[in-house]
Amino acid sequence: MELFPDSDFSEKDSRKPLADRMRPRRLEDYVGQEHLLGRGKLLRVLLEKKDVPSLILWGPSGTGKTTIGWIIGKELNLPFVSLSAVSIGVKEVKEVIQKARSRKLILFVDEFHRFNKLQQDTFLPHVENGDIILVGATTENPSFEVISPLLSRMKVLTLNPLTAADLVTIIKRALREDAELRRSPVQIADDVIEELALLANGDARKALNLLEVCYRMVKSETKSEQVIDRKVLKEGYQKNIAVYDKKGEMHYDLISAFHKSMRGSDPDASLYWLARMLEGGEDPLFIARRMVRFASEDVGNADPFALTLSISAMQAFNFIGPPEGYLALAQACLYLSLAEKSNAIYTAYNKVSSDVRNLPEYAVPMHIRNAPTKLMDELGYGEGYLYPHDFENAIVKQDYLPPEMRGKSYYHPTDRGHENKLREFMEKVRKIRDAT
Repeated sequence: MELFPDSDFSEKDSRKPLADRMRPRRLEDYVGQEHLLGRGKLLRVLLEKKDVPSLILWGPSGTGKTTIGWIIGKELNLPFVSLSAVSIGVKEVKEVIQKARSRKLILFVDEFHRFNKLQQDTFLPHVENGDIILVGATTENPSFEVISPLLSRMKVLTLNPLTAADLVTIIKRALREDAELRRSPVQIADDVIEELALLANGDARKALNLLEVCYRMVKSETKSEQVIDRKVLKEGYQKNIAVYDKKGEMHYDLISAFHKSMRGSDPDASLYWLARMLEGGEDPLFIARRMVRFASEDVGNADPFALTLSISAMQAFNFIGPPEGYLALAQACLYLSLAEKSNAIYTAYNKVSSDVRNLPEYAVPMHIRNAPTKLMDELGYGEGYLYPHDFENAIVKQDYLPPEMRGKSYYHPTDRGHENKLREFMEKVRKIRDAT
């Protein structure tokens, strides 16, 4: 079998899209994912040791999942076969594995989550026996989309959206190295490159596709040099483009100003920053997601309805679309700004998650375990459990934390809004338990 027989990634064909032509050929050329491929980081160490297990690469589109799979094959000097779960079935997968029986291979499967559970079972024996190094790429959470037996035999690596700086590096490299772009050179200022990178929103493929569209718009056989300016970029993107600063920080500055204005209970400032983002071309769902987060992080149980309204606003925008849907976002923005504030949930979860990570996994106390079988009942599961509804006020003195954690307290409601009622109820429960 030839090395990389089913992959033509190594061929720089001018008929291919720029994103394919600029796919890195070596590990040293890969841009981004420093948490995996930086010096001393997990995947780089495994590549250097030439001991890479089967992997699930989980991350957004355009973050380099396919390229990482190809580089793994290159670094390990193994055949690389690229398939897509969209266009193949189990039969084709078996045929590929059968052909490769004489030699180990990298089997890269894009859109891996599209395989159903029975189809995923096909890979199990081959992954377990080490016949193949399976690299599955997915944009969906593997915990829900990949069967447990496979998940336990594969290492899940999370890829992050590329930073604006990463995308600037990729764009400049394309302008410098791609033969097609150099054939008819273009001028593009650094601030336009930075703006293009921001518009791509962490997606290298989107960035290079937009660059190629702009290049085709200005390409001329008669002029010695063409210019891609902001006007060309706006036309190529086909959307109104936000005015960002030269360092590309405006995206983060605006969302920070928006969040802090709502936290500070200033409805006018909150509405202003919301409009600045929407009119500037920011993704409305990005803003909606921030408001959902804010509803739990900064409002919490001081006003439980805040979370409901935030979710409703997001769904309303999805249903109506722009520009009318912007009003739903504005409604949620103003409500969150004027809601009572509490970060008690945020603080409580940070404390408890720290304990869960750092303390032993204590056993569930026997009296609050479930006893669905006779054997478990005989072993004492559920024995001694006191059913609260059998007692006055549905409150009874009973421990629910493991004995080792007795006395631990995480949630401390404020005296603001609805949390004041929760605080009063917690105090009532404490007094009843202490009295019995």
